[in-house]
Amino acid sequence: MRSLGYALTVLGIGAALIAGCGGDDGDDGAAAGNGKQSATAPISPDAADSATGKVAVCLPKDVSGAFHKTIDAFNKESEVQAELLELPESADQQRNQLITRAQSKSAECDVIGIDVIWTAEFANEGWVKDLSQVVEQRKAEFIASTLETGKYEDKYWALPHNSNAALLYYRTDAVEDAPATWEDTYKLAAEHDGLVYQGAAYEGLTCDFLELLYSAGGKVLTEDGTESAVDADSTRQVLDFMVAGIKDGTAPKGVTTFMEEQSRRLFESGRVTFMRNWPYAYALGNKAPKIKGKFAITTLPGFAGNPGVGVLGGTNLAISAYSKNPGGALALMNFFTGEVGQRLIGEGATPPATVAAYDVESVRKAIGLPDEIRDAVGKAMPRPVSPVYPQISQAIYKNVNRALAGELATDDAVENMHSDIEKALATF
Repeated sequence: MRSLGYALTVLGIGAALIAGCGGDDGDDGAAAGNGKQSATAPISPDAADSATGKVAVCLPKDVSGAFHKTIDAFNKESEVQAELLELPESADQQRNQLITRAQSKSAECDVIGIDVIWTAEFANEGWVKDLSQVVEQRKAEFIASTLETGKYEDKYWALPHNSNAALLYYRTDAVEDAPATWEDTYKLAAEHDGLVYQGAAYEGLTCDFLELLYSAGGKVLTEDGTESAVDADSTRQVLDFMVAGIKDGTAPKGVTTFMEEQSRRLFESGRVTFMRNWPYAYALGNKAPKIKGKFAITTLPGFAGNPGVGVLGGTNLAISAYSKNPGGALALMNFFTGEVGQRLIGEGATPPATVAAYDVESVRKAIGLPDEIRDAVGKAMPRPVSPVYPQISQAIYKNVNRALAGELATDDAVENMHSDIEKALATF
């Protein structure tokens, strides 16, 4: 983001990436999906009104200080008193710790911060409470796309706390205007100094691939989420396009090993013209001597004649099914996702989830390009919603990476992807 203060120092970059798509490798982790959705009634919005007592919120490491500031502000004005329990920076470690607590029915965490891709898993297992009535009452406050990340099987299980969506970075000293399509982006990249993105075998590549696939009109799962829909012409079209970009040198072969930071550093060296990356790279780029003042950003281009589509990142807040104080938990959750909490998360240079937060001057200054970020988040789509998403993502990034590296033909990669996804779906 912008002018900034994505005061994301390099020390804090890890947390920002987790809130995007750049979390750790998606190993299968704890087993998911035994059809154990909670049968308890939805939490009423009124449950927070007369809440008292103590609650704990379990969130990733508080790099920017926004979480502690929000807790302090909440404790000064609420009958409920809250404490912050910090999870590790690693997304996999966060997930595993939360699952361990849930499987032991621990009441240690009343509110839990869950990556947007974990909603289906936690809801399906009955580890979080139904927030459908709360969401219905507050829907208008949030960027609409972010609410979809808290939804599973027509119910809402989480409220968006912060969000993220990728951008296209381009060198203004090489090209005058932002390309409107990926086809034009690759053409211009081939004529100038190329393109970098996240092509390593990890979650970031899943996001990169889905951005083009969604824009091409493709999808990973059927509408009901029970079958793979990835064995399609649109999947082959996208993969062929990406593979051709590496074969002809538009993207360097080394991109198959790149995550966010490798991409950013190469772009900042001035040796490439285009980069797909998350908003955090904007502020850092404006501190890089070789490109400062020589680049701009735009929302992701379209593909195959269709509009551009981003993939949502971010963190949602849910109430543990084992909380002893769900009313207090809701009060705290409402505060984190309300005016004060969203201002503080924005001032910490993380994109908020509510519409109004982007109009707050201190937030606009902190994230630098608030309108562009809000627009990117608003146009983005969730990743496939499934209790076995980690396995689905692994099926995507593993096979796409092998195709990009020249180890698999497109048809073989797509067939493997389809087979791996079907096997994952059969486990729940």
